[in-house]
Amino acid sequence: MTKDSSGSKRDLTRRAVFSGSLALAGAAAIARPNLSLASTAAPGIDVAKKTVRVGAFAPITGPVPFYAIINRASDAYFQELNASGGIQGWKVEYVVRDDGYEPARSVAVTQRLIEEDQVFALVASNGTAQNVAVIPVAKQHNLPIVGPSGGSPKLVAEPNIFPLLPDYALSAAACTEYSVDVLKKDKIALLWENDELGRAAKRGIDLYLSSLNKQTVVDASFNVRSTDFSAQVRRAAEANAEVTIIFGSNANLASALRAANAIGYKCDWFAPFFTADPSTYGLAKDLLNGVRFSSWLMPVDADNENVRRYREAIVKHYPKDPMGVFGLNGWTQASLFAAAFDRLVSSGNPITREGLIDALNGMSNVSVGASKNVTFSKDDHRGTRQETMIQAQDGKFRVVRDFTPYPSVVFNAKP
Repeated sequence: MTKDSSGSKRDLTRRAVFSGSLALAGAAAIARPNLSLASTAAPGIDVAKKTVRVGAFAPITGPVPFYAIINRASDAYFQELNASGGIQGWKVEYVVRDDGYEPARSVAVTQRLIEEDQVFALVASNGTAQNVAVIPVAKQHNLPIVGPSGGSPKLVAEPNIFPLLPDYALSAAACTEYSVDVLKKDKIALLWENDELGRAAKRGIDLYLSSLNKQTVVDASFNVRSTDFSAQVRRAAEANAEVTIIFGSNANLASALRAANAIGYKCDWFAPFFTADPSTYGLAKDLLNGVRFSSWLMPVDADNENVRRYREAIVKHYPKDPMGVFGLNGWTQASLFAAAFDRLVSSGNPITREGLIDALNGMSNVSVGASKNVTFSKDDHRGTRQETMIQAQDGKFRVVRDFTPYPSVVFNAKP
């Protein structure tokens, strides 16, 4: 027995091996699963016991340990899956190792997962720069990376990587389209984080508006650590912007809303999907009401069977973790692996990494976890092709538009 990162005891002989939990004691070492396989068809596959071992790297220590909520939710998914009979009788072992959110360590951890843990695939590997860093070693071993938690176009370009997280240019364009087509408002202010996240959002908004011979009335960048948005918000107010789209953290969003409230500036606000989280209400309070979010995930309080199962599983397995976008993300990434492995088993083809890649490439308009209409093909690994629009309303997040395809002018644009 050991303790997991939520503080509760767990038996590591069970299917789920959330190995990085030992970092609580300050150790980087991780409990290792039994590698004496009776009959192995491929790395991580025990045909006799009908088990498949998958892995991930996660920042259990380091600057953003709360991101490991993603992997604990994936673990909760696999625990629930195994308890209900698994995937056509196959049980899933999930090995998570700590990389401290350092890309160089992510590479070393991935090498260890391949060589020592003999994982079949990575599932919900954590971090954009981290996933990009492991591309060479994953390609060398033809290791499938299923549902990486990262939004780089470099991930979409790889034949063995299957992301759900969309390019932020698409989400930002969806916000802009909603403003113009649904709200009938085209005086748009853009506040964007001065890094790849914000630059991607700016690309999508500029491309969509230019197709209409329009442009933003305000274009203002900010540092991710910014806490004072009075200058940017005042520019939006002076330009009489009807809509403000901000692409940054939930803390950035809350600060901008407070700045607007301080000068009495009213407009329609849009923000990225990951800020549609109960923690943002904790920062912005009632100022968050009315803000809209274009999201590849349904809201965490949606009246949906898959989302309800997530909420129940987190309370059961990781009661100290908050229910929100991070956890729902991990639950959905694990769901993608389960759906693909089910397709592989049903196909009758050999259970190999190549077979899993083929199964993923054959997925079309599939609902997984809290996402809908997921599609992959050999030539296009943009799994998320539609988003829903949700809105903060009285402490909750409600769907105000069902899943809708991304604006074609942005979705079909050359990278």
